[in-house]
Amino acid sequence: MPDHYVAYPFESHHTGHTHPYLYGRLLRLLRADPSIRSVLDAGCGNGSTAGLLAREGYEVAGFDLSESGMAAARSAWSGVDFRSASVYDDLRALFARPFDAVVCVEVVEHLFEPSAAVRRIVECLRPGGLAIFTTPYHGYLKNLTLALTGRLDRHFTALWDGGHIKFWSR
Repeated sequence: MPDHYVAYPFESHHTGHTHPYLYGRLLRLLRADPSIRSVLDAGCGNGSTAGLLAREGYEVAGFDLSESGMAAARSAWSGVDFRSASVYDDLRALFARPFDAVVCVEVVEHLFEPSAAVRRIVECLRPGGLAIFTTPYHGYLKNLTLALTGRLDRHFTALWDGGHIKFWSR
């Protein structure tokens, strides 16, 4: 993983990478199965989603590469098991227990090998567990605006190391 993810500057647990409109939908999906008690937040950033889930009564663990994100998360949410790790690490060995559900919110679009990461993440589930992955959709209007302002080529460049990855070769 590129170094900029390790050094990503989260200033607090309030600067969540997750948009608030996702929280309600995420909770509805989790609440639909009353057997879900434990949740792993994969790529948890500053812990904002993990903290929300812990407040809702779930037993939560989370991991991320960002050192400042992990520091902010640990200081804000003492009841959550936060670990510094990559989505490509052996997460099953790291946490040494299966989870009822895994959430991976707005992370996949940052990964160079999303298939490998998804395999590692779902290994953490109990049999029959629930995996929820979200990605941002900025859609037609954003792309139209970028095109009209002459910034579409810069936005979709494959030369910048960071941000959202739009194209994969395999």
